[in-house]
Amino acid sequence: MPEPKVCVSCGRTIEWRKKWERDWDQVRYCSDACRRHKVSDTDRALETSIRDLLSRRAADATICPSEAARAVGGEDWRELMEPARRAARRLVAAGEVEITQGGKVVDPSTAKGPIRVRRVR
Repeated sequence: MPEPKVCVSCGRTIEWRKKWERDWDQVRYCSDACRRHKVSDTDRALETSIRDLLSRRAADATICPSEAARAVGGEDWRELMEPARRAARRLVAAGEVEITQGGKVVDPSTAKGPIRVRRVR
C-alpha cells in the first residue's frame, strides 16, 4: 500500500483507497470541496501571517490561528478561521510548524477544538 499524502488545499492526510489505485500519483485533494477551493492569495497571506507572527515571538511561543485571521481579515476575521487552520495544516505538512493542544503536539488531520501553532522544535 502506498504512503499517505497530504491534501494541497486543507493539509489533511489523504489515505490510499482502492478506487484510486490507478490514479494515486495524480491525487492531490482529499475531497471535491478541496478541489473546488484550491489555495488562494488569502490562503498564502494567512501562511505568511503565521510565519511572521511566530518570527516575532520567543522560540518556544505559540500563536492562535485567530491571530493570523485578524492580521489578514481585519474586521471580517471570523470568516477566516477555518482558512487559517488550513494554512497551519499546510505549514505542518511543509515541516515549518507544529500544532498543539494542551501543550502536546497533535495530528493536524484529526485535531478538534482550539489549537495553537508553534515553530518545529
